[in-house]
Amino acid sequence: MSDERIITAAIVTTGEKSDGKYLKDLVEKSKEAGMTIDRIIGDTAYSEKDNIQYAKTEEFQLVSKLNPQITQGGRAKEDELEFNKDAGLYVCKAGHMAIRKARTGKKEQGKNQKDTYYFDIKKCAVCPFRDGCYKEGAKSKTYSVSIKSTEHKEQEAFQNREEFREHARSRYKIEAKNSELKHRHGYETATSAGLFGMEIQGATAIFAVNLKRILKLLNEKE
Repeated sequence: MSDERIITAAIVTTGEKSDGKYLKDLVEKSKEAGMTIDRIIGDTAYSEKDNIQYAKTEEFQLVSKLNPQITQGGRAKEDELEFNKDAGLYVCKAGHMAIRKARTGKKEQGKNQKDTYYFDIKKCAVCPFRDGCYKEGAKSKTYSVSIKSTEHKEQEAFQNREEFREHARSRYKIEAKNSELKHRHGYETATSAGLFGMEIQGATAIFAVNLKRILKLLNEKE
């Protein structure tokens, strides 16, 4: 959607698909429609690594918050685990330090690598805090922390700037347009079966809201 609240591209998918996977297609469709793009504002679904790289290549800003799992990293379980900086290992609330750590995951696979910390399973099996932490009969006990890629570090720095927060405040316009499609133009409920039927319904609903918006903009100029 443009700053003038005109929908410039849409893709209809089945319900299990991730929105973020279609950023590039939506951008290309918008460009084909005559749009010049210098900024994309979206929710967390659009901040995956491939999209950050694509935004950099195409030279537009991606105003999309990183998933908390990326930004929080090892803080997610800080109430249960404490990081010992001298040893470079995590210590559980029972006072047991991890016995080793290993880098897991492959580089350049679209997903961040992780530092995985391994605990002594013999100690875990008799630990007084094992309930909810240790699974009976488990052969290993690990804790993994995602390693931020260069792209994620740069995006995190950007999202902490006032410029990012200022642009992000405009995202309510997208939710408002979704509400208009659903509640005023019947896009909340499918009127036919199948993906093709939803594409036709989506196209007509979008045509209607765009036409109304264009007429309003023209009236405001008069």
